[in-house]
Amino acid sequence: MCVILIYDVAEKRVSKMLKLCRQYLCWIQNSVFEGELSEVKLRELQYKIGNLIDKKEDSVIIFSNKMGYHMSKDILGKERMSTENFL
Repeated sequence: MCVILIYDVAEKRVSKMLKLCRQYLCWIQNSVFEGELSEVKLRELQYKIGNLIDKKEDSVIIFSNKMGYHMSKDILGKERMSTENFL
């Protein structure tokens, strides 16, 4: 499934969150990731994020397209990292 993940976490957890998200998705911009994940891998990532964040202070938003349809992607300005696996 297509996944877009956006996070806003306290400064002391930013590096751990970045490292975790890079294991699963492509880093495209500060605190923004995208890519293809199976439902199992997405649940695994969500579990690990849940153990990392402070739920009273941090925020993580995950958009996923479970229907298998492709989302269009338009880039305005400079593309930070190429994401060939995500259309």
